[in-house]
Amino acid sequence: MAKKCAITGKTPLTGNNVSHSNVKTKRRQNPNLQKKRLMNPITGRLETIMVTARGLRTLAKWQKEGKKYDLK
Repeated sequence: MAKKCAITGKTPLTGNNVSHSNVKTKRRQNPNLQKKRLMNPITGRLETIMVTARGLRTLAKWQKEGKKYDLK
């Protein structure tokens, strides 16, 4: 499964570790992904998705507002 959030679309970032002597090595910053089983409000079925912690907060906000969304 790809390291991508189903809600926000966040993907890993790349950058450098920089040592004291200024030697640079590649590093990767992964999003805070969680595997969650959530109810899809459109279909009414449980679906397992990879979603970031920020995406979970967004889903909670949408549910509170009564907004319709699809987890696909």
